[in-house]
Amino acid sequence: MLDKADGQNFTGNVRLVHAVGMHARPAVKLTKLAKKFQAQISVRVAGAPEWINAKSVAKIMAMRAAHGSTIEFKASGSDAEAAVAALVDLVARDFPDGAG
Repeated sequence: MLDKADGQNFTGNVRLVHAVGMHARPAVKLTKLAKKFQAQISVRVAGAPEWINAKSVAKIMAMRAAHGSTIEFKASGSDAEAAVAALVDLVARDFPDGAG
């Protein structure tokens, strides 16, 4: 799901289907993909009080997103919409090899 918030802010959310949740391999793929965009990208587990930098592997792993949880993204900048769409797609497709 992708929504345009205000101005150039875009948000999206996706269910984490990876069997063991957000461990090292998917966290690395997510941050590698996030770094391809100029946008400021933040991520959190739905309902968490704090947004974290989607370009930090350590912070993504520390998020401890469990299998079945909803991951929320928000981004701002020139390529924010593309960034959110790409990250939502990566998670939805369960971090396939060759992605990121």
